[in-house]
Amino acid sequence: MLKKGSKLNSILTGSCPKCQEESMYLEKNPYIVSKIFNMHETCTHCGTRYKMEPSFFYGAMYVSYGLSIAFGVAAFIISNVFIGLGLIDSFIAIVITLILTYPLILRLSRNIWINLFIHFDKDWKNKQR
Repeated sequence: MLKKGSKLNSILTGSCPKCQEESMYLEKNPYIVSKIFNMHETCTHCGTRYKMEPSFFYGAMYVSYGLSIAFGVAAFIISNVFIGLGLIDSFIAIVITLILTYPLILRLSRNIWINLFIHFDKDWKNKQR
């Protein structure tokens, strides 16, 4: 389905952006909110450090803002244009959508942010030696 080595694969699966062999997160399910930010320090396969510097993932807040806008606009279009709800009901649909997708948006924003800086390397095994 998703081709290994693509940015989209790493972003949607939360896998290591360099080797895409394992999940960056200790708990794969983002809806276990108490463990949503728990990440491995490094990839056990290729050794990539996920937190390249202190506060590295603060930049993911900007991505999170953009994703929240996209989800909110999608909720508005679906509720108002396709379903035909009024403005107040559409606003409620936006709020409910953002509350329900918040853990997913947090993870996706971190995945997108790290994939901006670390790229897939198909020869990572040869460089380990």
